[in-house]
Amino acid sequence: MGHRAIPWFESERAHFHRLRKPAILFGVGVERHDMRRESVLGLLAALGVGVAAAVRVADSRLDRANARLVDELYSDADLPSERVFTEEDVEGLPDPVRRYFETVLTEGQRYVGEVRLEQRGEFRLGDEEAGWKPLTATQHFTVGPPGFVWDAEIELLPLVSVRVVDAYAAGEGFLRAKLLSTVTVAEADPSPEMNAGELLRYLAEAVWFPTALLPSAGVEWEAVDDRSARATITDRGTTASLAFHFDDRNRVERVHAERRYRMEDDAFAPWTGYFRDYRERNGILVPTDARVAWDLPDGESSYWRARITDIDHRASASDPPLVGEDD
Repeated sequence: MGHRAIPWFESERAHFHRLRKPAILFGVGVERHDMRRESVLGLLAALGVGVAAAVRVADSRLDRANARLVDELYSDADLPSERVFTEEDVEGLPDPVRRYFETVLTEGQRYVGEVRLEQRGEFRLGDEEAGWKPLTATQHFTVGPPGFVWDAEIELLPLVSVRVVDAYAAGEGFLRAKLLSTVTVAEADPSPEMNAGELLRYLAEAVWFPTALLPSAGVEWEAVDDRSARATITDRGTTASLAFHFDDRNRVERVHAERRYRMEDDAFAPWTGYFRDYRERNGILVPTDARVAWDLPDGESSYWRARITDIDHRASASDPPLVGEDD
């Protein structure tokens, strides 16, 4: 969720508009020559079938590559823990943090080690004047060590989409975006800035599996005031820190970073994530609606908003899902 602009989109959209005029494309007056029109249409149909087949092959290849990423993520995870949440876990924490855990977790709740969730929402490709594009995504998380793989599809135009993989694994963050699963249109390799930005994303999204925010999971908490506190996590030499703000029902309503790396600008900017519509899932109270935004000189610029349509908490990939009440 930390990467927004895909600058090639406007030129691609113009390109697709041009492709709708086969007479211009092929340099012939197809409307006046039925035989030539039939030939052109036949050629376009053949090209369409070929492109569709190539995209299916590319999709399948990308699916396998992403599945390997998820397998590697899980293989790097710690063995499952039998630990459960107790009052001792929150002793000494700042008051708003303690109240938060006591609100979203119940005594005896088993620690979550791995998560799989589904998202459905929208992604903005550009500034505030750009339109929102439909998005679906599957995301996998591990807690020990922290990591995730986000596999998303953004629909640019009917039958034209971008597959995006955003990940933090083995202490490294990276991103790949491919048009029609074939043409790389954006990528970011591991770097100190990228690693920190992706670990920060993990920390923000841990509200979907809040045992990962407990001190025993490696998160340090520092009081700010009666409604906020700062969380810090360190993994393999990379550190990320966020201010967590709690509402009057003791739930996280937003998280904020003063500096997060923006791949588009190769610079840093303030970043905020918003969470709402808490529901009980597998016995844990989690937000099911979220959005994220950059805080830029011209104002706030939201670029991702989605609902969590399904979430599966496990102690480990080999364990059955954790079971609890859902509302």
